[in-house]
Order: sequence, then structure tokens, then C-alpha cells
Amino acid sequence: MRFSAKGRMALVAFAATLAVAIPATAFGGGRSASTHTVTLKNIAFHPANLSIKRGDSVTWQWRDGSTRHNVTGSGFKSRTMSRGSFTVRFTRKGTFNYHCTIHVSLGMKGKIVVH
Repeated sequence: MRFSAKGRMALVAFAATLAVAIPATAFGGGRSASTHTVTLKNIAFHPANLSIKRGDSVTWQWRDGSTRHNVTGSGFKSRTMSRGSFTVRFTRKGTFNYHCTIHVSLGMKGKIVVH
């Protein structure tokens, strides 16, 4: 089928209107990912246990003065530092235990459950 230039422009305008009007969730995905924060303070992770959705990220933020920590889990490891942050995006479901290798004997452990 052939369209005139005016017909093609009308078709493009209609398609653009549909693309804007239909929410992304209508196509089965669409949920925007979230970022969750875990704070390292007083030789502990706050919160130590976190439940998130697949595709979400977790950012660990160092707030323990000059005390050095790291975040070490299955498939991820931050550098050892006393300030800064470290982010991991969780793309698969499961339970991910993590700890600070320096303070594991003091109970500095955490868990991310990804649904």
C-alpha cells in the first residue's frame, strides 16, 4: 500500500502518539529499577538484611569515620576504604550473603534477597 507524503506524516504522528500514550508496563516490563542504600557504620551494615526486586541496585555507603571496610559477596567485592560508596546491580533472583573481610569475626555480615 502506498501513502502520500501527507498520509505518511499522519501515520508517523499517530504512531508517536501511541508510543507516548501506552505505558511501558503494558508490554510486560516497565518497572523502573530502584536503588537501595546500606550504610556501613559502627562496624555494622545498616540494614544488614535487605529484600529487593531483580534489576534493583544496592549502594553501600561508608559512614564509619576512619575505620576501613569492604563489601565482599558472591560475585562482587569492593575495595577496602574508609569513605566512599560501592554499587551492585542484582540481575538475577537469589540470596546473596556478604561481609566485611576485616570485621567478619565481629559479625559484620549482611544479606540481600532478590525476588
